[in-house]
Amino acid sequence: MDFSLSEEQRLFQDAVRGFAERHLRDGALARAHEDGFPFKIAKLMAEQGLMGITFAEEDGGQGGSVMDAVLAIQAVAEVCPRSADVIQAGNFGPIRTFAEYATPLQKEKWLTRLLAGEIAISLGMSEPEAGSAATELVTSATPDGDGFRVNGSKVFSTHSPEAEIFLIYLRYGPGIDGIGSVILERGQEGFTFGEPVRYVGGEHWCQLYFDNVHVPAENVLLGEGGFRKQISAFNVERIGNSARALAFGRHAFEIAREHALTRRQFGRELADFQGIQWKFAEAAAQMEAAQLMLYKVATEAADRLPSAYDTAITKLLCNEAGFRAANDAMQVLGALGYTEESLVEYCWRRTRGWQIAGGSLEMMKNRIAEGVFGRRFSQRPPKAK
Repeated sequence: MDFSLSEEQRLFQDAVRGFAERHLRDGALARAHEDGFPFKIAKLMAEQGLMGITFAEEDGGQGGSVMDAVLAIQAVAEVCPRSADVIQAGNFGPIRTFAEYATPLQKEKWLTRLLAGEIAISLGMSEPEAGSAATELVTSATPDGDGFRVNGSKVFSTHSPEAEIFLIYLRYGPGIDGIGSVILERGQEGFTFGEPVRYVGGEHWCQLYFDNVHVPAENVLLGEGGFRKQISAFNVERIGNSARALAFGRHAFEIAREHALTRRQFGRELADFQGIQWKFAEAAAQMEAAQLMLYKVATEAADRLPSAYDTAITKLLCNEAGFRAANDAMQVLGALGYTEESLVEYCWRRTRGWQIAGGSLEMMKNRIAEGVFGRRFSQRPPKAK
């Protein structure tokens, strides 16, 4: 077993970090508190080939690996955490599902602009009564001529106030096999938006309403039976979530480490106090373990879709290690860490949110337990006999 990066991977990592130092170091703090999707940064990332890293070259991507995307996210996050969010949006989440299953016509119409950083895509999955229980969604697609009529609503759709297109999970028929997806465009008749709501992490979402929205057949992404394909893509999505969570925790950790080496109290550097030392020791150990698991699952993704078991463990470890590091960093910095004068509070807010987004930690533990015992554990009450 070789636990080190290859020479090519190290060169790529160094190149991305150098780009970040030159173009993103200045303004990193202000950027973290700007509202709206950072299209300017997205276009800059596109020019550097950091959007669509893992997508096929014929689709406008770079033909790279999931590991390449992880390395890029983490290298940029070391310098500018907010800009690492843009790499995530350009490689994981709804854009990856779209690139995987879109038709040539759909790719021609939207993927080029997405990878150029000109437009954003939002995912409509959660509903008011269907969060972790995603298969309980009720948004429906009813046949109508050469297309469908969509009715229902979605919540917690990140980037929805700025997005141009929306990947909407919906129901064509009963059961899991009745679930698929369509692409909706902003401005379609019957497609309206609620007032924007701000997440604690800083991004915005707004409720999406569909009132008899007509969807032509060419805008169907996956028809009936598509849910299993879509949800399998979530295993890769969780790698991106894990990479950011860990990278943001490390960013906060490094800020706090420098602070502990320079800040003096009671005539001593903070690093001289055992209580402080233990915080850093425990955070470092957790991050090292989580990083190894992240590299393992990212490497395996080069040959096959990673298993739900492995990605659940990875997300659990990285989410907890990232938040632990950011939380302890805030404590070490004291009042300064709790202000917007430091990126520590931004990293703290973001790492807290990723323990919910992309599958809560509780759901990850359920998936892990299923792998341990080799069986499914339904969370639904037993059917009446």
